[in-house]
Amino acid sequence: MSLTALVDYDSGNLHSAQKAFERMAAEGGGGTIVVTSEPDVVARADRIVLPGDGAFPHCRAQLFGIDGMAEALADAVARRGVPFLGICVGMQLLATTGYEYEETPGFGWVPGDIRRIAPSDPNLPVPHMGWNDLVVTGAHPVLDGIGTGDHAYFVHSWQMRVADPAHLLAHCDYGGAVTAIVARDNVIGTQFHPEKSQRAGLRLIANFLRWRP
Repeated sequence: MSLTALVDYDSGNLHSAQKAFERMAAEGGGGTIVVTSEPDVVARADRIVLPGDGAFPHCRAQLFGIDGMAEALADAVARRGVPFLGICVGMQLLATTGYEYEETPGFGWVPGDIRRIAPSDPNLPVPHMGWNDLVVTGAHPVLDGIGTGDHAYFVHSWQMRVADPAHLLAHCDYGGAVTAIVARDNVIGTQFHPEKSQRAGLRLIANFLRWRP
């Protein structure tokens, strides 16, 4: 039976994510879901999910502060090609560099930078918080059954600017295009929270649990 590891590095409440993944695993035969801060569990997982809430440098420091975790992730994802889903700041950590508060390196698995949202309409508040429609521009197995006009729930002030447009699968409009989904090889990331995005989010989670890159 497959094992999906939700990485716990004290950077966000994992309860709703855990419940959503457990629900979709039970409905679709997606194996076992475990929340873990143990690198050895991550190392043997068949799928890895990295959530994240808060500031980019803090999340990176928390993650890299767990002895052996960064190495376990790099070996599993970058070397062995284990399917990986990053959520919110977990998605932003896929980038090359973040610029929130200070210049901070990311994993570099999806080349690009993390920049503050700057809506063209000054009346639009930052953080970007609440429901927004997705504009899907790329095909991907994890997006099966998800398309333009589907709703997703966002809470963020920063976004990824991908270096290669081919890695951008979806955006939303918030006084300009705001990155919503990125992907490269065995890695996919969502700026929104799929566990809070009702039908589209649960479909994405179910697709991820079946994905075999």
